[in-house]
Amino acid sequence: MTPANSPTTQVLFPTCLVGSYPQPDWLIDHAKLSHRLPPRVRARELWRVAPEWLEQAQDDATLLAIRDQELAGLDIITDGEIRRESYSNRFATALEGIDLDNPADVVSRSGETTIVPRVIGKIRRKYPVEIRDVQFLRANTTRRIKTTVPGPFTMSQQAQNDFYTTEEEMALDYAAAVNDEIKDLFAAGVDIVQIDEPWMQARPDKARQFGLTALQRALDGVEGETAIHLCFGYAAMVRDRPSAYSFLTELANSPVDAISIETAQSSLDCSVLTGLPGKTIILGVLDLSTQEIETPETVVARIRRALPYVSRERIMVAPDCGMKYLPREVALGKMKAMIEGARLLRLN
Repeated sequence: MTPANSPTTQVLFPTCLVGSYPQPDWLIDHAKLSHRLPPRVRARELWRVAPEWLEQAQDDATLLAIRDQELAGLDIITDGEIRRESYSNRFATALEGIDLDNPADVVSRSGETTIVPRVIGKIRRKYPVEIRDVQFLRANTTRRIKTTVPGPFTMSQQAQNDFYTTEEEMALDYAAAVNDEIKDLFAAGVDIVQIDEPWMQARPDKARQFGLTALQRALDGVEGETAIHLCFGYAAMVRDRPSAYSFLTELANSPVDAISIETAQSSLDCSVLTGLPGKTIILGVLDLSTQEIETPETVVARIRRALPYVSRERIMVAPDCGMKYLPREVALGKMKAMIEGARLLRLN
């Protein structure tokens, strides 16, 4: 847990990305990326660079993402998840106990069939997965940095269980792997680690049964600033949004410091935030379903919707979700509007 006088809370309305930023067209095939569900198994066919040059190309593209964030004026920087095919598959497919050669078909949260890993043995982390990403980010910016890891509950819902007696048992082993990774990420110099758990919203009954227990296990003994992100799915993939979360206030007593939610596209009734006392709210204020760039005044209005229910000191400002599927110039324009909106509110 993070003390109230942490660096994030010293600036009103600090700005950050949720995680991803658009990858350059020369790096990844956006036509292929946008015409499929987010991959759960590896999707190396998405990359436009030969394997022997891919890491170098990903480093160069990551520098572009860092510089865009810095030039726009973000307070907290991510690496844009430039090296990832999706938010979850890079970590999830690096674990022991996964059969990647014989994947399974499952129904996704959007109701479509997708290919997922099969769990055929005990889930363990074989090696640190994202350490180099954080080291590279830390070496290339002087600002505070954030990284994301897929959550244990979400990973348990994105795999076919052919080994464990119960899903809860599987989720707890995923949580142990996430716990090892988070501790290494903080040791590598990250300031904030965010756990991505969109499937808690998609499957709230199971999330209540064992998702919270898995989250607790993932954060056992962790010292550092932590967040969790819940959303209704990528706007490019899930057009219809509910007007309320089916799983949110259950996180009030969880060990995370901050909760990242979307409010822009869904026009969320922010009164629900009264049920999260003491939590920092990473408030989604950019609608990623449209390429229209918000005005700073629109951003101000969206932040103001939350102010009757959350103190100014407890709000961070972010997009609704990852910006991966937007054109880079649109993402940059939206990001600049978000930053200017936060600046205007600091003056009032």
